[in-house]
Amino acid sequence: MVSAGELLLLAGLVLAVPAKGGFSQTNHLVTAPQTTQFLEIGSNFKATCMIINTTEVTADDLYWKLSKTVDTVSKELYTKLNESAISVTIPVTSVQSQWLFCRAKEGKSSYVYLNPGKFMYGVQLKKGYPPGKPENVSCVAVQEKTTISSIFSCQWATVGRQTSDVPTEYTLNVVVIHSQNYNVSTEGTHAQVDLGDTYPHFMNLEVWVEAHNKLGKIESEHITQDANSFVKTNPPSDIKVISEKDFPTSPLMNWTQPIDKTYGKLKYEIRFCAIGSPNWTYVPKSDIAMDIQSFRLQSLQPYTEYITQVRCQLGYWSNWSDNTTTKTAEDRPTSKPDVWRTIAEVDGKNERRVQFISKDPVFANGRIITFDIKIQEQKNDNLQWDTILVNGSESSDGQRVITVLKDMLLADLKAVKLYVTASNSVGKSPMASLLILAKGHEYPPVKGLKVWSAEGKLWLQWTPPNGSGVSEYVVEWVSGDQTDWQRENKHTRLTAIKGNLEEFVRYTVSVYSIYSGRIGKPASKEVYLKDGAPLEGPVRLNDKPGRNEAELGWVEIPLHRRRGFITNYTINYKGGGETHEITVPGNTTSYTLKSLSSNTKYDTWINALTVRGSAQSSTQSFTTLKYAPGEVEGIVVGVSLGFLFVVLMTMLLCVYKKDVIKENLWPRIPNPGESTIGSWSPDYPLKAETPKENCLSGISVLDVDVCDGKSVFEEDKACLPLKKDKYLSEEHSSGIGGSSCMSSPRQSVSDSDEGSDMADTTASTVQYSSVVASNGYKGQTPNPHPQQAVFSRSESTQPLLDSEENPDMMIQEGSRQSQRFKQENPAEIHLLEMDQQQQEEEEGVESLDFCPLDEESEQTNPSEGQSAGSSYMSQREGYRPQ
Repeated sequence: MVSAGELLLLAGLVLAVPAKGGFSQTNHLVTAPQTTQFLEIGSNFKATCMIINTTEVTADDLYWKLSKTVDTVSKELYTKLNESAISVTIPVTSVQSQWLFCRAKEGKSSYVYLNPGKFMYGVQLKKGYPPGKPENVSCVAVQEKTTISSIFSCQWATVGRQTSDVPTEYTLNVVVIHSQNYNVSTEGTHAQVDLGDTYPHFMNLEVWVEAHNKLGKIESEHITQDANSFVKTNPPSDIKVISEKDFPTSPLMNWTQPIDKTYGKLKYEIRFCAIGSPNWTYVPKSDIAMDIQSFRLQSLQPYTEYITQVRCQLGYWSNWSDNTTTKTAEDRPTSKPDVWRTIAEVDGKNERRVQFISKDPVFANGRIITFDIKIQEQKNDNLQWDTILVNGSESSDGQRVITVLKDMLLADLKAVKLYVTASNSVGKSPMASLLILAKGHEYPPVKGLKVWSAEGKLWLQWTPPNGSGVSEYVVEWVSGDQTDWQRENKHTRLTAIKGNLEEFVRYTVSVYSIYSGRIGKPASKEVYLKDGAPLEGPVRLNDKPGRNEAELGWVEIPLHRRRGFITNYTINYKGGGETHEITVPGNTTSYTLKSLSSNTKYDTWINALTVRGSAQSSTQSFTTLKYAPGEVEGIVVGVSLGFLFVVLMTMLLCVYKKDVIKENLWPRIPNPGESTIGSWSPDYPLKAETPKENCLSGISVLDVDVCDGKSVFEEDKACLPLKKDKYLSEEHSSGIGGSSCMSSPRQSVSDSDEGSDMADTTASTVQYSSVVASNGYKGQTPNPHPQQAVFSRSESTQPLLDSEENPDMMIQEGSRQSQRFKQENPAEIHLLEMDQQQQEEEEGVESLDFCPLDEESEQTNPSEGQSAGSSYMSQREGYRPQ
């Protein structure tokens, strides 16, 4: 059902179209409204489409469509007004601008199909929100030089949402009551107006902000106040804090106010804090009178640096003044010294090394100059006080300075008590005491100590020991030779260390329970505030390789370079193209590699690991041995024992077979001192002597066998008178020369005068002659022409025999040989002479050195007895035959 308003709208459109002209020439569709529409998001919008100047389409052929969408508007939202008009009601949801089109179906007729633009009309929809009421409007007029500026600045906060299609503008309105109005517009949230040449002191101002856009407008609350309430002055200047010796806790402050009193009376606010403290202390406003320029602070700590600030207020509070630093005067210490001790065991002695240390009192109220101490070993109150001078330097980081009071050796079974007072330039502190109990008499420790790192601090938690009587706790942390501590009250169960701790440094944290000055046993933990990877690997020692194993050793990383707890070591070794890895615990400093190949080079390196990383040592190489230790020594010992056994067996063999060895290697040589050639002569018979064993010499004797019973030929007798030149029996063969054969031939000397001359020139040479018989040998026909016996001489450096120096003996021996020759066979003598002559002709009779006949040659004809022959005799040159 169409309402009366819609009918009036359609009538108006119908009447308006001819008046405008052109619609009949352009479009056959028209919408109401026709211009751009600003819509509030969340509302509904209604539009009407009407057909004009055509009968090609009807209201049933029309439809609605929104831009930026694919589908048409649902027909459920349509309303048919009549055959030529249709309306639609759509919800406004999105914030994006859109067009709403009314269109006709193109398939209705060919005219519609060919002229689609005439059957389409649209209206633009811009969406937004109505303006919100501005809030928190505040305005200020600041000080410029010595007066208040006339520039009046305001700011506010917006409420609600805005869109770019429907922006909101703001207008600042300032009214000087009973005077003048000022306003300015902006799209932002702050603006300012100029109130003229002079700021209107002591006058009322009315201020408000108006917000407006296409969807509406709204005003903020109106503010009506005195103009001075909008004023913000500069802070006070020339702040001075004066510390007075008579008032160490109450320094005096002075300042200059920023503006003249004619503009109004100022209020002030003061605050102060000790340097390093994060908390400010405010002076109560009730203690500060209005319109002042000085104030005396109260309850400050003596000999402490403070930062002081002040500000003022006329309308708004000014900014705080710049920091003013001052140090209060000294005063007598009001707290006790903080006394502690360190104890170290002494090796090999029943003693402890105790060091007493102390911090300045918490409220030292000045620089501590001296400590006065007294150590009581027994109940003796008449002990003298010792004064310990304190170094004048102070800690730069705000930490209390630690002073060493005394070092002493204390027996394990002895207890002492220390009394300490601290003094500054004003006075002396209360006395503190510390009792060191005998060893074994300490009180029980706390239980269940836990230490961990969190929020850049070390936190501790513990449970009190059994029983009662704990007066306080001492938390101690030690790193190297640095010791520090803090005290906690007896109710503390959880605390954090307040000292300056370093990252990557190991601390030994201990909690001591204190029983009215008596120290209990500690509960300790080692911990890092923050740990990391080691800065270096372990230091390697010299490796000790064996044949199939090698011992590796290393030194732990220095504590300040570990930066964390070593969880384990990883040993890596590479040899023969393979790399192996072995993990050992963190408390290990040596390890033996096994199952290695002999005579092989290995490269090794070690990694030290913490929970945050690792560090590697340098790479070292070693070569395994070819033989295991002791193996070469075993071989040498075995060979030596075998050689010794052979030597011993050989020596035993030599001992048991010495006669055989001596007979084969060292035959007996006749002693020339026992020879009788020196006393032998052919004219004298020789004494019958028993032949001696192995008395053959280098001069061989050829004997003629005379055992056949034949007489000597007569012609042979002529040869016998060769006095002193014949030596017939083999037992009288000379042993001169020291061996059975001469080492080298020597020149023979004949009967000629040349031999005599030779003998004369060689005084040390002994002449030897060989005698050759001229008769036949064994029945051979002798030379028909008898000849003289041939003597062949040879030289020798051998000393003369004893017999040569004794002519009487030679004469006797000669007679003995003559008798023997009388019994020898003449035929054999003749044959011997022939053989000798033939040999002389062949060899030129230059040298005749014969070796003694061996036993085999002597035994060739045992039936004939000894062979007869001529002997080679040695004789001096003076005994040659005439």
